[in-house]
Amino acid sequence: MSSWSFFLLLFLLQLPHLFSKQSLPLLLHPLIIIPGQGGNQLEARLNNKQYKPLKQECGGAMSEDGNWFRLWKDCSILENPLTLPCFADQMQLHYDPLLDDYSNTPGVETRVPFFGSTHGFLYKDPDLLNQSSYMAILVNRLKQIGYKEGENLFGAPYDFRYGLAGAGHPSKVGSEFLQSLKELIENASKLNNNNPVILLTHSLGGLFALQLLHRNSPSWSRTFIKHFIALSAPWGGTVLEMLIFASGDSMGYSNINPLILRKEMWSLETNLWLLPNPRTFKDKPIVVSKSNVKNFSAEEMSEFLNYIGCSHCVHPYESRIMPMIERLEPPAGVPMTVMTGHGIKTAETLIYGDGDFDVQPEIVYGDGDGLVNLVSLLAPENEWNGLQELELLKVIKLPNVSHEGILKDDAALTEVLRELHQVNSFVVRSSSAVV
Repeated sequence: MSSWSFFLLLFLLQLPHLFSKQSLPLLLHPLIIIPGQGGNQLEARLNNKQYKPLKQECGGAMSEDGNWFRLWKDCSILENPLTLPCFADQMQLHYDPLLDDYSNTPGVETRVPFFGSTHGFLYKDPDLLNQSSYMAILVNRLKQIGYKEGENLFGAPYDFRYGLAGAGHPSKVGSEFLQSLKELIENASKLNNNNPVILLTHSLGGLFALQLLHRNSPSWSRTFIKHFIALSAPWGGTVLEMLIFASGDSMGYSNINPLILRKEMWSLETNLWLLPNPRTFKDKPIVVSKSNVKNFSAEEMSEFLNYIGCSHCVHPYESRIMPMIERLEPPAGVPMTVMTGHGIKTAETLIYGDGDFDVQPEIVYGDGDGLVNLVSLLAPENEWNGLQELELLKVIKLPNVSHEGILKDDAALTEVLRELHQVNSFVVRSSSAVV
């Protein structure tokens, strides 16, 4: 055998190895991350001619000469008893029944910085990096496996106060976000040789992503979306949201009276969206009075809102939110992975002594991720019959992983990265990928 023939034979013998799946470089599809409620920064500035501050400190103290300042999240504002009422006033939304939409407090202009980048949701308060990490660890791990900011890694922060509404109802801010997200997806695909995009969401971000897919054609979704990975999504709302409406929220600060922020919490459109869904929670009592004054289930939400004094919340809840959440529809033709923690005690029933909601209730706990109840986290598994057999739905349950721990715990991050690796490795879609 000549030396030329020997080397040709050696080359041919090596072909299966050289072109095996294991030896080929992994194609990283572009990845877009959508954070949860309160996960990204929100900036504001005040128009002194239009804004009427609650007190003198709410004027120039937080925004001199109309300059932009970080409204969310700035712990120094929340920890200061002088500026806390200002924060509540400037964060709240106002529903106009004539326009059938929400808007800011008059004279308060807001914007979301860093759209297109992950920079705005690495830390909740960028002044306190060691104490407010949100997605910094996750993003760092993504970069270690080859993702690069602005090339194949992008972020879609949004004004998390504003939600969406059912068909026929305007939702200017939320709809503008979905349009910007759609354009980001298309541009990210174009930058990456027209490869479809992976959507990676956390918490409320999953609900926005699902609405995006519902509001665009199945052909658009199949062209531009490779896979949808939803972490800790509150598909059916959460009992804790009912606690916030009833008795306020201190946001984890021992110095904050929860009642100070209650009306501001009532005003946020996304808080209405996150109330326990009657489809998911049905008629089980959630708010219970020991003296039998009145018990409330998710099916009695309008009555509950009236009872606590949030009567102005009833119309937008019934007309805008309920039509949007009556059914949980899967995204047509888009494979999904639902990943959630469980095994963490999560508020399930709120017990009040005599129906007085100005006091914090006794809480009966059940299963969940510490923030969202398990029945809500697993709603797709329970309601989308047959999708798992078609390989259009995969559910991954992570024991003893909390709502935000899924973004930080080593074991959880390993599962997230493993799922991303499998999605990036999967080339051929099932012919039955249309539902």
